Amino acid sequence: MATINTCLLSPNIISASPISRSVSKSIFPPHLCSPLQYTSLTRNIQLPGVASISYPPIDTEYLESEFSGHGVTFTRVNDSCVVRMALENGSIANLMLPSGLITSYKAQMWHGGTLELLHTTVSQGQNGSPVIEGGVSLACICDNDHGLSWSPSSWVLHQVKGDPQESIQVELICTSSDGKIEAKYMVTLQQDVLTSEIKVFNLGKSRLRMMGSVLSHLTVSTPEASYAVGLEGSDFFNKPPFLANFSILPPGFGKKKNQVSKRFWDPKSIGGIFSSWSTNETIARETEQELEGEETDNYKHLTEEMSKIYQSAPRNFTLIDRGRRNSVVVGRDGFKEVYMLSPGSSHESYGRYSYICVGQAALLRPIIIESQSEWRGKQSLHNPNM
Repeated sequence: MATINTCLLSPNIISASPISRSVSKSIFPPHLCSPLQYTSLTRNIQLPGVASISYPPIDTEYLESEFSGHGVTFTRVNDSCVVRMALENGSIANLMLPSGLITSYKAQMWHGGTLELLHTTVSQGQNGSPVIEGGVSLACICDNDHGLSWSPSSWVLHQVKGDPQESIQVELICTSSDGKIEAKYMVTLQQDVLTSEIKVFNLGKSRLRMMGSVLSHLTVSTPEASYAVGLEGSDFFNKPPFLANFSILPPGFGKKKNQVSKRFWDPKSIGGIFSSWSTNETIARETEQELEGEETDNYKHLTEEMSKIYQSAPRNFTLIDRGRRNSVVVGRDGFKEVYMLSPGSSHESYGRYSYICVGQAALLRPIIIESQSEWRGKQSLHNPNM
């Protein structure tokens, strides 16, 4: 298995046994727009896989000389650079360049020590290089009616603000090859919260449609001991797992209970991933599991395998892990939907699949960004355990 300096990523990082990784994963298109509103979204949309992305070399010495201070340090690991943000109260976050993946968030706890809140794994890719999954990542794609399709993937460090006493912000930037779309990604570490904010600037003459998610893998002792508090009354849709470049998904997810995630795609479609919504809707009606509903449990036990998208959810809700005696308040701004996946409790406790995946998302309906306009969305992971 290829090696990587895992101590720079997270003290609780899980080194999985070598596996062969596909070089391409996909995100599913919105399904609730009518054909007249959004016919172009029924086509296949694929993001490049981690192993297929070619990143330019990073000059760590330049970054250190240009951006050091503010509580930030830079360390080269293989072809990537780890940006370490550290506050004097002990809170630490690690961000990787150029992928923009947040691999670690260590937060202060009530007992005086720190606890890792993110779930990150390392496995071996097809070419022998390490593949990192989990953490907090941004997976989004923009397109328009004129054939433009772009997804930010290779981020450049733009600036660093703040100080180690109060807060540190690292700002990344990525621009489309034609210069018509610019994305900024701001990661801010405060004493009791980690925020991930995305700004998309439409510099072209046509309006953009954007879909995707800020995707977080939160580590837990086991889903058996985990609960989501505050989602009662939210409409939900059972959907296939959101597969982005850094997603973690157990093998055979959804097969045991004939979950609709297996039935939503058509292997005969281009790329073998998606079929049109009308066909999927017919197939979904044939399944035993209800496609949509309203959350009736305000203290939802996450022990069962699930993949849902919530609408009308509160802007803040809480995930509790009784096994590790901690909680995280998940907040959003700008996004209208909440994606949640639990791998279920049939896996080893404190293992590779001991996590809950949460995403502030635009997966059912796209976000529209008019010409010469901007849009912003944000996720916050608040630590109430100090």
